[in-house]
Amino acid sequence: MIPEVRDGGRGWRAAVAMVAFGATGLIIYALFSSGYGRIARPAEKAPLPLAVAPLETRLDGSPAEVRPASAALAVVSDDFWLTYLPAGLDRSGGGAIEPEPGVEGGWARFGTAGRFVEAQVEHGIVAADWQSYRSRVTVLDARDTTVRGRPAAVGRHPNGGRVIVWLERTGTGAWIRVSEPLSGELVAVAASVKAPVGD
Repeated sequence: MIPEVRDGGRGWRAAVAMVAFGATGLIIYALFSSGYGRIARPAEKAPLPLAVAPLETRLDGSPAEVRPASAALAVVSDDFWLTYLPAGLDRSGGGAIEPEPGVEGGWARFGTAGRFVEAQVEHGIVAADWQSYRSRVTVLDARDTTVRGRPAAVGRHPNGGRVIVWLERTGTGAWIRVSEPLSGELVAVAASVKAPVGD
């Protein structure tokens, strides 16, 4: 006599096994198609460009590509310099800023009375944070922006021209002023600033 066999849920077990099999197949496919497990080849090193042109904003808020840096350095102080200046500007002034308790730095002026770039860097307690340094420099019709990812404000200077002020890092603040004929160059000059990390 053959014992009677009951189904007892074999159909459900088979369905669950098929779902598990399908899920495992999808996971394996996803892993291999993503490149997981492949031997990584060293990336080819591309030649470094002379200057990287980050995308910044113009004074009116429209996007503007920063012009490539020139080969000459325009030194503002021993630890702060510009790698881009509009053509035809020669240094016409500069030096250490007037001494104040807890503040040191330097300034420089490039150009003539009608076509110039001025830059100043200050180190010390006046640049302890963005709000304290922002209140130190008068910017008319100020608009918030950034300079190389750092908080900044841009607008008109009380003595004419355009100005941008920013906190380079805690303890170091800077501003750049340009004459009206060079107002379109302000962001490019500010983006070209180089300063060593740390004080």
